[in-house]
Amino acid sequence: MSQVQGQLYIVATPIGHLDDISQRAIAILRQVSWVAAEDTRHSGKLLSHLGISARFLALHDHNEKQRAASLLQKLQAGEDVALISDAGTPLISDPGYSLVRLCRDAGVRVVPVPGPCALIAALCCAGLPTDKFHFIGFLPAKSGQRQQVLQQIPNNVGTLICYEAARRVKDTLADVVAVFGEERELVLAKELTKTFEHFEHGTAASITAWLEEDPQRCQGEMVLMIAPAAAKADDDIHPAAVQTLKLLLSELPLKKAAALTAEIHGEKKNALYKLGLTWSE
Repeated sequence: MSQVQGQLYIVATPIGHLDDISQRAIAILRQVSWVAAEDTRHSGKLLSHLGISARFLALHDHNEKQRAASLLQKLQAGEDVALISDAGTPLISDPGYSLVRLCRDAGVRVVPVPGPCALIAALCCAGLPTDKFHFIGFLPAKSGQRQQVLQQIPNNVGTLICYEAARRVKDTLADVVAVFGEERELVLAKELTKTFEHFEHGTAASITAWLEEDPQRCQGEMVLMIAPAAAKADDDIHPAAVQTLKLLLSELPLKKAAALTAEIHGEKKNALYKLGLTWSE
């Protein structure tokens, strides 16, 4: 008789308020053979609060590929495993991808146990468009790299969402101005579900001023949301798209270059075509 495989549960945990954990998550954490946690000491406090005694294994950015293989062996031997992160939903800017991919490839069942997620909690209360959004996790630590990432994002992705460390949020706001201009609408959400939860709405300048009013405001977990660009006139084309069009025109006919540039940057093909025509006049 073949061995019955275990199941890997992807379990969301609170991002702040401990009452946000689901009854199903508690039941799963009680029944599994192992809990794979990003920081076992941090997660140990949560499970202790819930009255759960668990066998922990650390799974983080530095050991995930090696630990994933050993966890797969346990799953194939019939032991259930729950994957949790320090807060929120695993794999959302947290470790776990290598493990889930390995399990999927090996035919091990991966089961979602949904719950808190900071980006969704922030977006649904921000008052920004929710029909389309683009999550980019954490931006690079260096200004030049941050600007490069922001410049490469097409205009048609909807509300832009990123996580940001409190120590560099003001620098990131300055880079937002450099790429998107001073008037772009922003919302900064901080300390979600915690005592000092706050949503600050405005421009990069007004939010920076708010942060500088009190040093304690530059502390805690933060989610930065950038509103989509306002509808543009045909001749208002993002500089990155203009540069792409110029590069493609050195190798391609205008019609093809305009179509490719529109697809890459989310610009209007006709506007790009008209711009290209002006260069040949």
